[in-house]
Amino acid sequence: MTRATTVRAVLAAAVLLVSVFITLTMSPRLGLDLQGGTRMVLQAKDSATVEADRETTDRTLEVLRQRIDSLGVAEPVLTRSGEDRIIVELPDVQDPRQAAAVIGRTAQLSFHAVQGAAPPGTDPGSRPESEKKADRLILPDEQGTRLDLGPVRLSGAGVKDATAFFEAQQAAGWTVKLDFHKDAGKDWTKLTGEAACHPAGDERRRVAIVLDEKVISSPQVDPSVGCQAGLPSGGTQITGSFTAKEARDLALLIKGGALPVPVEIVEQRTVGPTLGAAAIDASAQAALIGAAATALFITFVYRLFGALAAVALAAYGVISYAALVGLGVTLTLPGLAGFVLAIGMAVDANVLVFERAREECQDRPTRSLRSALTTGFQKAFSAVADSNITTLLAAGLLFFLGSGPVKGFGVTLAIGVIASMFSALVIARALTEIAAGSRFVSDYRGVNGIARPGSVRTWLTRKDPQLFRKPVQWLVISTALVAVAVAGIVVRGVDLGVEFTGGRLVEYSTSRPVDVETARSTLADAGFGDAEITTAGDGDISVRTGKLDNDGEHALRTALATEGGETTKVRDELIGPSLGDELRRNALIALGVAVLVQLVYLAVRFRWTFAVGSVIAMVHDVIIVVGAFAWLGRPVDGIFLAALLTVIGYSVNDSVVVFDRVRELWAGNRKTPLATIARRAVLQTVPRTVNTGMGALFILVALAVLGGDSLADFALALLFGIVVGTWSSVFTAVPGALVLERTTTAPPPVPGKSSRRARAPRRDPLDNGARV
Repeated sequence: MTRATTVRAVLAAAVLLVSVFITLTMSPRLGLDLQGGTRMVLQAKDSATVEADRETTDRTLEVLRQRIDSLGVAEPVLTRSGEDRIIVELPDVQDPRQAAAVIGRTAQLSFHAVQGAAPPGTDPGSRPESEKKADRLILPDEQGTRLDLGPVRLSGAGVKDATAFFEAQQAAGWTVKLDFHKDAGKDWTKLTGEAACHPAGDERRRVAIVLDEKVISSPQVDPSVGCQAGLPSGGTQITGSFTAKEARDLALLIKGGALPVPVEIVEQRTVGPTLGAAAIDASAQAALIGAAATALFITFVYRLFGALAAVALAAYGVISYAALVGLGVTLTLPGLAGFVLAIGMAVDANVLVFERAREECQDRPTRSLRSALTTGFQKAFSAVADSNITTLLAAGLLFFLGSGPVKGFGVTLAIGVIASMFSALVIARALTEIAAGSRFVSDYRGVNGIARPGSVRTWLTRKDPQLFRKPVQWLVISTALVAVAVAGIVVRGVDLGVEFTGGRLVEYSTSRPVDVETARSTLADAGFGDAEITTAGDGDISVRTGKLDNDGEHALRTALATEGGETTKVRDELIGPSLGDELRRNALIALGVAVLVQLVYLAVRFRWTFAVGSVIAMVHDVIIVVGAFAWLGRPVDGIFLAALLTVIGYSVNDSVVVFDRVRELWAGNRKTPLATIARRAVLQTVPRTVNTGMGALFILVALAVLGGDSLADFALALLFGIVVGTWSSVFTAVPGALVLERTTTAPPPVPGKSSRRARAPRRDPLDNGARV
């Protein structure tokens, strides 16, 4: 065993031990669908200057969403109820009282000049009679001394960022640092410059920082600051004997911004999971069966090395799960299904390596198994790296630019990609290199799984189909498929789910107890299969559905009464979308920027024609999946959004693998027509595409058939996406690039160092070079 293999084995063992420890000692944070959580109803109230109407309530909702994200509560559900109420549902909150305290604060931050000490006997919070129009205010400072404060000179809207940190050098303790926007920074400098014109120790040399009409800090301007010079805007700090928790809460309140209108918590109760135990168990069984089928398939195709790859995939599952738990990511049922699907797709890197090793064994039958495997890892590295880097770029942008479920998807995606690369390039490589060192495995070619070409590769080599003599024909077929999909979107329309459209929230009290599973099946039989049903409070049944008129509500209540006896309606509210306009806009911006960055990256790493071809294939896949759901009349909801984002990643990944092979072959055969190069590249990568797709399809079919209604649409969207993505990577991306290449005069790619090394004869790693 070489030193490199030993290092990989030790590193893999260390990471697995840490992952197992986290898995056994930490509990996962479960979402509303799996565990339930806390539901709060907030009542928006008029302020002195703003009326609490629909528009201001929607803006308040988005500020609350930012605060909740800052609290670390992922996958919350926020909806507007009526004109001026907001329903907040938080999964697995450890301290609901702390969450309520932070969420409900108005957080109106303002900066004031201190006019001096207030006259004795003046009530705190009052305004000097002669200064009411100037918005002067009397408030006690941190020590209780009443101060006469001038008008608001700067508001919290001027703060760009706020961070909490421990100031040890000056013994200030926990402090909040503020960074201002450009114009607000000038106002801050002017305010402190005016205060500096008063002598040291004078009350008027102070600046008061007020949060919700309470002075949280009123520091003196340092004596070193000259009159009208002021303090720079980059390093302002708020001190006030804060604890660590108080400093962090203050920072997130300031950073999240003030609520446009005050809110009052009028109701707080516990809600049960939206999915029953039977649905969760069925989904778990489907995931296990699908993952087992994928492992058996890989073992069947690649024999011993396939079995070792299956072990590496199990390790990938443990590492990914530990990372999700350790980072406190909220796990929902679609998220867990996507996690299981990622196990099936993580096999892609192993398949790439094994297929390259098969090519090496086929081209040079006399070389050792260890040497062929090492070359396979080296040649597959660029495809693995490029496909995963493009996915990581998209994940990072979705996290930083998106919000709500889109941000959570970015975190899950990034964890999956990093764990997948570690599994393939470290764990699987260590296992297969150790096995390749065995004389038994090396001598018996039918055992190892890579010493002989696969059946798909053999069939393609024998048939040698001429795929790209007329690339425009394939583009015409793809265009026709897109046209059919667009027709479905136009003719049938897209059935947007309650997350996008809003709907109605009704709660019922029944004379006989009714569990969630029974209520769900009863209402599904009555035609309300898309309704989201939970328990609320002391056994009440909460039903969230789309547009529902009074006749529909009566039918719903009648159906529920067949199981629950006398059924009384205790709440009936119209609710807005949980995926509101701003959340959707942020998601579209994040997705658009992610696609643009991927386009630039692929253009730099490959050619602009290849990059455009990949993006065309991705758009092709998205339109067809949405169109298929339109024709089938299936709802487009938050679960579908997660599936669609996964399809986008799969599509780009497939195209990158194909174009990586085109680049490699073209660089080594610069005088060969590009259509011939593309045909060879596609035929060489088809075995990888088929085997990777089959690995994912086993899991998806199991989820669609056995996972129940809760996962059927998720699995169906991904089934469409993988089938269409496999097609488009070959018959849309490549023909598109071939057509675009006719418009450019750029020369073929120049062979790089890796290409020259690949053509040079390699010495067996076990050969020390000695000759007799």
